[in-house]
Amino acid sequence: MRQQTFAEERFEKFRKKTRKEHFLDEMERIIPWQELTAAIEPFYPNPQGAGRRPVGVERMLRIYFLQHWFNLSDPGAEEALYDSRALRAFVGIDLGREPVPDETTLCKFRHLMERHHLGDQLFHRVNDYLKENGLQVACGTIVDATIISAPSSTKNRKKARDPEMHQTRKGNQWYFGMKAHIGVDSQTKLIHSVVATAANVHDSAVIGDLLHGGETRVWGDSVYTGKRAAILECAPLAKDFTNQKGNRYGCSE
Repeated sequence: MRQQTFAEERFEKFRKKTRKEHFLDEMERIIPWQELTAAIEPFYPNPQGAGRRPVGVERMLRIYFLQHWFNLSDPGAEEALYDSRALRAFVGIDLGREPVPDETTLCKFRHLMERHHLGDQLFHRVNDYLKENGLQVACGTIVDATIISAPSSTKNRKKARDPEMHQTRKGNQWYFGMKAHIGVDSQTKLIHSVVATAANVHDSAVIGDLLHGGETRVWGDSVYTGKRAAILECAPLAKDFTNQKGNRYGCSE
């Protein structure tokens, strides 16, 4: 990736690396960026002649990963990149030379990934790569879901909201957008499964898709209570289902 300018380095005598930076350093090291980029390139626009050149594939892919890792919407990702030097360094953006890709560009890339089902392909490639490098999935999975907000405005060309987004209520607050359901390895804390739905889909509706099948234990919030049959159908070895406060819901007889 492009090196930072002297101006971005600054003189910060007491600066200390954050946990976010350590995480990004690790992702830089273990993810096969060149291989993943090559999988996207056949589908990525490449205008000829004087046409406007798109943002580089790897750069867009890195932003796409950041959105998943840090739960960032398209406008949220644009703002976060302007705000965080750590994120810009990971993506390879130097504000002394260029701006951050705008939210429309991020949205178009996300739709390209969805249209060609590239997200699932890359996710499985990364998981296979991690396993090959000794980061095996253990016998426990933490299941959870988070809402990804989207603009609810109808001030666009079609004068309508995105049909894939829906409204939902959490506590006393209403949200509009999608929901990301994830399965996290309890030992390595690596995400091994992701399902995206509209925000109004209940957290427990896709629990079977978040398990890899070899679990002996599953952790989740109280919203997953009563899903013993669904858990055992996908993970027959699971003998215990515990929430994050230590309360047992029970998968065993």
